[in-house]
Amino acid sequence: QVQLVESGGGLVQPGGSLRLSCAASGIFFNIYAMAWYRQAPEKQRELVATITSGGRTTYADSVKGRFTISRDNAKNTVFLQMNSLKPEDTAVYYCNAPGTGAWGQGTQVTVSS
Repeated sequence: QVQLVESGGGLVQPGGSLRLSCAASGIFFNIYAMAWYRQAPEKQRELVATITSGGRTTYADSVKGRFTISRDNAKNTVFLQMNSLKPEDTAVYYCNAPGTGAWGQGTQVTVSS
């Protein structure tokens, strides 16, 4: 059974930084692409960033240049470094392993002064 556990969310002021982590188990992590999504209140879940098994990355236009997705295959973990945070980045952030149907429980990120 695939399990994804996110951590690292919290309250941060505009312009601040956070680093999210997602620990995966139950899959051969090395061969899977991984993704981060987010869902703000009363909005649809949106794709934030993806990383292939080989390390190729893609980003939503709204986070390009501010967020960085990375992975540590030895630790079965994917990260999302978020810099220059804005109030509009406030959302629950979810980790996903495409093709597995598995989602984590999410971690709340709140950007507010």
